[in-house]
Amino acid sequence: MTPDSRVLIVEDDPEVRHGIAQALDLAGLGVLPVPSAEEALRVVVPGMRAVVVTDVRLPGIDGLQLLTRLKALDAALPVIVITGHGDVQTAVEAMRAGAADFLEKPFSSERLAQIARQALLTRCAYLDALQLDDAPQRIEAQIVGRSRPIGDLRHKLLALADVDANVLIFGETGTGKESAARSLHGFGSRARQEFVALNCAGLPESLFDSEIFGHEPGAFTGASSRRIGKIEYAAGGTLFLDEIETMPMLLQAKLLRVLQERVFERLGSNQSRPMQCRIVAGTKVDLRKLSAQGAFREDLYYRLAVVELRLPPLRERLEDVPLLFQKFVFDAAKAAGVPLRPVPGAYLLDLMTREWQGNVRELRNAAERFVLGMLSGEELGGEPSGQAPSFEQRVNAFERHLIVQALQRAGGRISVAAADMGMARKTLYDKMRKLGVTRSDVAFDEAEGAA
Repeated sequence: MTPDSRVLIVEDDPEVRHGIAQALDLAGLGVLPVPSAEEALRVVVPGMRAVVVTDVRLPGIDGLQLLTRLKALDAALPVIVITGHGDVQTAVEAMRAGAADFLEKPFSSERLAQIARQALLTRCAYLDALQLDDAPQRIEAQIVGRSRPIGDLRHKLLALADVDANVLIFGETGTGKESAARSLHGFGSRARQEFVALNCAGLPESLFDSEIFGHEPGAFTGASSRRIGKIEYAAGGTLFLDEIETMPMLLQAKLLRVLQERVFERLGSNQSRPMQCRIVAGTKVDLRKLSAQGAFREDLYYRLAVVELRLPPLRERLEDVPLLFQKFVFDAAKAAGVPLRPVPGAYLLDLMTREWQGNVRELRNAAERFVLGMLSGEELGGEPSGQAPSFEQRVNAFERHLIVQALQRAGGRISVAAADMGMARKTLYDKMRKLGVTRSDVAFDEAEGAA
């Protein structure tokens, strides 16, 4: 959510409107109260960072008509409908028309604030992800997030993009070291040249010289033709050496010499060639400590870490999770050929409670499973399937809510609750069995033999 996000309250009763506005304001949500649907339609514009809370019973255009018009104006705008007590048919019509949620009178201010906050979270993450989707070349679309650490990182990357200095990027696995390196390359004068990425952990020592420096024909058995090495191929551009901490000591000495002299030779050649690329290295360990332990050359560390950037783990910027997840859902949905949909706020809030040991990479995987869940309707990876509840499921949930509320008002007395809801006692029993209303939901009257 952002400071400009609002909850638009549509209520004709001045006292009720003021009470709702006050409750949401106390909950820290921005509010915009209006007395009629007509006024709401004058205020709402497509892409507005807002959710709408409307009563069904309004003079002139009623709440359901307003819902239909708002959905025609902006199909992704969350609309929360307030229904009268026991008005199941109205709630069903609202859900059929696309209501994000509903509240039955009377409701607590805490419940209203919870629903409104979740809807705003959904809305803002969706709009922000759309903006990134519309401008994929901006650095905000490459280094995603609204947190201060990510804002600072973007600022540093842009400032260093044209600085001719080696950069060491430190961050846990999955924090996006290669994305940061690509941003250093892509937003500077080297952008038109090659970005070459090499994972040092996957490079056998026997192939190091050939891979990094290249070789001439006949340099070794099987070398039948000339090979251009990574340093030469990246001339004018950037060579990204990931997991640099895994490089054996002998190879570290070779790399150090090249960084010091700024020249190299192809294997099997005596001709020195200028090193014309920028080196960006990535590591998931503290190279300074590794150097102190004698496991990494200290002189190489200082050559690599002319500038050092630290990438924050995802657990230190959980406020970025909703936007990141919604963007990854967009990416996965486009790849799967399915419509772009907002992620429910309750789901996003749940994601913000997790540790994310695998950081952004783990979150991206979760988003891909979420989209697969929407396609298959199955729960994947122990997470919610991501599939929106069916119409029948939402109706059942609403009926269950009404029954539990009636039983609580009746002190668990089945006959009193049935009379209150205008149905036969047997009908209420049947619905309770169907919807799974049990003792844990309400304190039943033992004398009536409730199951």
